[in-house]
Amino acid sequence: MIRCIKSLGLAALLLLLGALLFGQEKMPLTPESAVELAIRNNLSLESSRVDLDTKKRASDLVWNQFLPDLSLAGTLSRQNWATTSQGFNISTVPPYSILPYSIEMPQWNVNGTFNATLTFSFALIEGIKSFRLNYQAGQVNFEKARAQIEQNVRKSYNNILLLQQSVALQKENLETAIRRYEMADANYRAGLAPRLTVLQAQVAMENMKPTISESENNLKALFSSFAMTLGLPFDTSFELAAVSGTDFAMLPGLGELISQASNGSLDILELQANLRYLASARKAQAMQMYTPYLRFGWTLSSTYNPMLDPFKNTWFDRDNWNKGGAFSLVLGINLNSLFPFTKEGQALKDTDNNVRKLNIGLAQAVRGTELQIFTTVNALEQIRTNVEAAQLTVNLAEESYRQTEEAYRAGLQDFLEVQAAGDQLSQAKLQVLSHEFNYLNNLLDLEYYTGISFGTLSSGAGN
Repeated sequence: MIRCIKSLGLAALLLLLGALLFGQEKMPLTPESAVELAIRNNLSLESSRVDLDTKKRASDLVWNQFLPDLSLAGTLSRQNWATTSQGFNISTVPPYSILPYSIEMPQWNVNGTFNATLTFSFALIEGIKSFRLNYQAGQVNFEKARAQIEQNVRKSYNNILLLQQSVALQKENLETAIRRYEMADANYRAGLAPRLTVLQAQVAMENMKPTISESENNLKALFSSFAMTLGLPFDTSFELAAVSGTDFAMLPGLGELISQASNGSLDILELQANLRYLASARKAQAMQMYTPYLRFGWTLSSTYNPMLDPFKNTWFDRDNWNKGGAFSLVLGINLNSLFPFTKEGQALKDTDNNVRKLNIGLAQAVRGTELQIFTTVNALEQIRTNVEAAQLTVNLAEESYRQTEEAYRAGLQDFLEVQAAGDQLSQAKLQVLSHEFNYLNNLLDLEYYTGISFGTLSSGAGN
């Protein structure tokens, strides 16, 4: 009895391990949950998040440049050669005398210094603005990286669905080919078809299997890459929710889209933010070069009596220390920066060139975005026109295949005609699927170019 219970317990344990190892459930996924996972786990976005945090701290603590520079130092030094101090002792009571003396000075000396320095210039005021603008540019850069990840995830999601439906269509074609083979074999056995027809049907059926196997391997690789993008193990299994049907609705006007892009395109907003920051940094650099600075300084020092040996006399007697220090106020200007051929002058010219380059890049980005919007809108209009013809082609191909198959059963058509009609139907269905998903992906591109929230136009992508 005990042995039986142990055997049952072992069997239950093995079943549990088998369920854990081989019964992994698929993770349900929608476009929104996929985007959420990618934003939370993507390493490149995490790097952008760290950069943004650095700029935010610099902006929040920009006031710390008005804190004085404090330093505390203690010095223990030893002279390389001993020195002597010579002089005369004059007696002040009779009998008056003047006696020479010579004292060997200690070679060791101790000194402590505390310094506080604060430098003020008009460049500090502009520097506060530069820190703020740098943080704002970092925010735009982060939003751009986030939008690019969301765009790529949504497009990858659509591509996987397209490949899944393509594989499903190929399997339907394989089932149809198997049915045609069985039909041809039955006709051959009944004496209604030659052996060649059976061989043709069998060859057509077998040729489909490697294509399906290759498509499934591609789908598996696409799933693995998608899982890594989401920050999950590469062997994670997904159950993707189907997207809603594409309605091919009319798009906003081209002028409206371009106007929206000028105010919302993250590529343009990023360059504008960087340009504002660089212009402010250039202004701060010029103020640093061409305006005077005012430096406040306070020093407190304490030096051990050079006549005493710090290793033989006590350190805790105040009379053994000589106190010193001073408060200073310095008004000055950097003369090198006044000449354009100096290092400082050339640095300012380099900044001017960088500002000009960024302005050129902004102009190119504006034109490039306009061209991308124009091209994408044309592509969407072309797909809208083609999909109507493609859907009509599917209807005609279905009718053609049905009639050809009926004629084949009646002995009025040969097998090659049936196979050709089936291939045409399969190609027509795949073309419609491709048009639908290409339309959705182009809408995602258009949303990114214009800065519109994803799902505003691509409502068929699951929103």
